[in-house]
Amino acid sequence: MELHPDVEHLAMLLGTWRGKGSGHYPTIEDFEYFEEVTFGHVGKPFIAYSQKTRDAATELPLHSEAGYFRPVGTTAVELVLVQPSGIVEIHDGILDGTTLRMESTAVLTTPTAKSVTTVHRMIAVGESTLSYDVHMAAVGLPLQHHLSAELHRQ
Repeated sequence: MELHPDVEHLAMLLGTWRGKGSGHYPTIEDFEYFEEVTFGHVGKPFIAYSQKTRDAATELPLHSEAGYFRPVGTTAVELVLVQPSGIVEIHDGILDGTTLRMESTAVLTTPTAKSVTTVHRMIAVGESTLSYDVHMAAVGLPLQHHLSAELHRQ
């Protein structure tokens, strides 16, 4: 399928990436995980995103999320993301070379979801690696580092 011209500058994301990450937050024990992320394209002006993780020790499922990267010109990106835990994130981002930095403009939660107020995401793409960091403000705590991973193109 031909790449939509509005997403050409995001083509570096396309494909499936796998690797290992780690997480921490003051309210939980530190953990490590295996992750698979897929960025897809169907010919429209967006990039579809899906992610799933498994516990590195037990291989049990941990987390998943899905959404869409929506380009705004050649340097700005919007991200709409949903998690089955009842959290919806809306981000504005800037693409600087091969690094995408996004800050939430809204985080919505269902009545039973944990309280999350702010999320910042950074994705950096190398020749065959994708690394990221996630910072989060949740459960009454200020914005702080939560997740990081290095994934490899499959």
